[in-house]
Amino acid sequence: MSPTQVIVIVLVVLVIVAALAVAVRSLGRRRALRNRFGPEYDRVVAEQDSRSAAERELRDRERRHAELTLTPLSPESRARYAAAWEEIQVRFIDSPGETVGDADELVTRLIEEQGYPTGDFSDHIAHLSVDHARTLTNYRDAHEIHLRNTRGEASTEELRQAVVHYRSLFTDLLGEEPVGHRAPEQRHPDTPHDATSR
Repeated sequence: MSPTQVIVIVLVVLVIVAALAVAVRSLGRRRALRNRFGPEYDRVVAEQDSRSAAERELRDRERRHAELTLTPLSPESRARYAAAWEEIQVRFIDSPGETVGDADELVTRLIEEQGYPTGDFSDHIAHLSVDHARTLTNYRDAHEIHLRNTRGEASTEELRQAVVHYRSLFTDLLGEEPVGHRAPEQRHPDTPHDATSR
């Protein structure tokens, strides 16, 4: 075997090893993003033109998230939020529409107190996705029901579901169940109060 052939073989082996290293690194980064973002990974991949564009978006979210100064809740704040959530669940029976708006405001205050930006909804969803991706679908659904409720288009069952969805993110942000695990109750249809009119 000539020295040229040996050099060519060595170069080919080096190129193959380098390509394998890049592929393994890429798969590792993809796996890390999937683990961190869960269902949000698939959502972003579906929204973007390519998987690489989606992964760039998710890495950009991680970078922007790292620039935030997040503050853990004090035990007093945690207790205050848990009490506020208990009140929301109790009030749902008599005023479901108003309660959904209050749940949206309470979750927004909790997000803001922890240091997340709360201006544009899509921006604060992007920031939340880094640490709370597994509850974002519920949050999006709850927020959409809240918006429909402001237009008078949400049923009582949808409002109940919105509160359940808000609760999942609320619990995730709080780090514990705020109150005994129960969904907001609905008034029995035979009662005089017509909850669907709200």
